[in-house]
Amino acid sequence: MVLYVMHLITYFTNIIGVVTIALISIVSILGLICLCRSVYFQLWIKRRGYQRLSYLNGPWLTRITLMLVAFWWGIGEVLRLTFVNGEGRLISNRAWQVNVCKFYIISNLGFAEPGLFLLLSFLLSAALQKQELGTLNRKWNRKTIRAVFILCSPSLIWEACVVFVGGRVSSDDGQQSKVSKYWYSASAIHNGDITCTYPLLSSVFLGAFYILLTVYVMFVGRQVLSLVINKGLRRRIYMLIFATGILLPRASLLGLSVLPWPGELVHEALVFVSFLVLMLAAMVGIVILVYFPVADTFAIGD
Repeated sequence: MVLYVMHLITYFTNIIGVVTIALISIVSILGLICLCRSVYFQLWIKRRGYQRLSYLNGPWLTRITLMLVAFWWGIGEVLRLTFVNGEGRLISNRAWQVNVCKFYIISNLGFAEPGLFLLLSFLLSAALQKQELGTLNRKWNRKTIRAVFILCSPSLIWEACVVFVGGRVSSDDGQQSKVSKYWYSASAIHNGDITCTYPLLSSVFLGAFYILLTVYVMFVGRQVLSLVINKGLRRRIYMLIFATGILLPRASLLGLSVLPWPGELVHEALVFVSFLVLMLAAMVGIVILVYFPVADTFAIGD
């Protein structure tokens, strides 16, 4: 019976791994299309001399940075999968598996995930900028990208402290090690292999970030809606607000994932659902703020 349950868990985690990789591949293909179209359109404007259209494609460098961050996020999501880590798999060394989990927490939760949605929120707020200060200004892209890196530095430092400083505390904690592992641990042993986990402190910080982000996007979205007459554009703004709002359940699901034993069915299901929420929000943002603007600009050019 125990052997059957172990095989069932392995089968379930393998399915989750394959589906996750497939979904990330779809997002990557979409991102590659958006990346190519943004670069091509920038070259197309310069070659044909349509400088009036440069305003619509002003944030092209920010969009390219957004896609690069999305690719980086996707790599981290693949590396943390139980499907990838284990004996006879891509990452079989246990020490490497532990390091991959630490890298994932610092890289994805500390930088890629916050940076991805900060870039999306700044692209939305670009519509409120004056032309001479906004996307027509050559310095706008550089200032925006610099601001994202600066705003991500607190979360990056926080996650590094949780993984390295908190990991030492939990290992030296003695009687309270069972409690402290929920707050600090980035990995756990399951059937002889390492499973990546989400420290509770990371989930709490991520939840606070998403609350602030949702408030900001709702505030900016309300201002943009007051300027938009087209019904199609209004629907896009509502979809962006919805996509940002559903990020709050992701932080809650990650917080609940510390309750079941890492690697079990419930734990894998919670992590997978939280990934689906994040991927849906990211895809909606990328399609609305990267793909549609470039497509609309091509239509105007034609």
